[in-house]
Amino acid sequence: MSIHTSQQYDQQVSLCRDVFAKKTKDYGTSWRVLRPKSLTDQLFIKAQRIKTLEESEVRKVDEGIEPEFIGIINYAVMGLIQIKLGDDPRLELNEKEALDLYDAEIAGIKTLMLAKNHDYGEAWRDMRVSSFTDLILMKLLRIKQIEDNKGKTIISEGIDAGYMDIVNYAIFALIQMSEGK
Repeated sequence: MSIHTSQQYDQQVSLCRDVFAKKTKDYGTSWRVLRPKSLTDQLFIKAQRIKTLEESEVRKVDEGIEPEFIGIINYAVMGLIQIKLGDDPRLELNEKEALDLYDAEIAGIKTLMLAKNHDYGEAWRDMRVSSFTDLILMKLLRIKQIEDNKGKTIISEGIDAGYMDIVNYAIFALIQMSEGK
């Protein structure tokens, strides 16, 4: 993996973290009220909107695809934080704690990306952004099935692994879009 990929990854994460931090200032951690299934549904709505935008030239809301990928990244990180906090009843986390949790999740996700990127030889660079959208939608359908099965799997990875893959796919899409692909 190139240093260039790591730098590009960090640049996109920085943009996402900035949005997360600003929304935390505006809204606090109101997302803590969301049950895991609701977060998955929110991710699905965002991914479906990206697919619709990719397939249609008519837009009725003046927002592009990039903010939706940023939203996917941030909602998936929120999902991972919710999983980590488990039964913690607090709805409001202070800003520092929320950002520390965000940073810890992103660090783990980047570690996963580095390992997979090494093994796959940066194959993602030859993919289309629309393929990342489809992969995200597929992962979300899998997560929904796992949720419907009360988190039980026979051979598959869990919900957290799905969220981590979704973050990486969305970051790869943002990197490609930043390169004009």
